[in-house]
Amino acid sequence: MSDNTNNRGAADRSRINLNQDHELRYWMGALDVTEDELRAAVRAVGSSVNDVREYLRSA
Repeated sequence: MSDNTNNRGAADRSRINLNQDHELRYWMGALDVTEDELRAAVRAVGSSVNDVREYLRSA
């Protein structure tokens, strides 16, 4: 996703940026997890969406 919430360009859906509130909300909903679960997953495997999804599936 773009860091500028007013930028309507293409979003980067390959990385999760927990420092942006709109991204945090988006990924919590997209992955159906709580904020704590999402933060723990990113801490464990990094910000790659594919890695986070895989981690959450195996948890």
